[in-house]
Amino acid sequence: MKRIITSILTGALLAGSATMSFAGDEKQGRIQQRKRNQQKRIAQGVKSGELTSHEAARVEHNEASINREVRQDRKANGGNLTNKEKAQVNRQQNRVSKEIYNQKHDGQTQ
Repeated sequence: MKRIITSILTGALLAGSATMSFAGDEKQGRIQQRKRNQQKRIAQGVKSGELTSHEAARVEHNEASINREVRQDRKANGGNLTNKEKAQVNRQQNRVSKEIYNQKHDGQTQ
């Protein structure tokens, strides 16, 4: 009986710590997922001819700048971003997303 209670408590502690670390990873994962989605949108635009090579290069440069900034911020903060930095990255990704949309729909084709 004592062994069963101990294993249940151990399982509960492990499950609790797993969810706590998952919550932190989820915030970090949103930035990465958004980056992957925008890369797919850029690749699709180039493939379909909606993005010219110059437009794609400009958007890729903006994405690279955001990625560099995120790496530097994480390095400065021990691997994490502050809430202020996350909000700033989100705004920057919003701008890039709008730029991708505008460039894909401006009528220029390859």
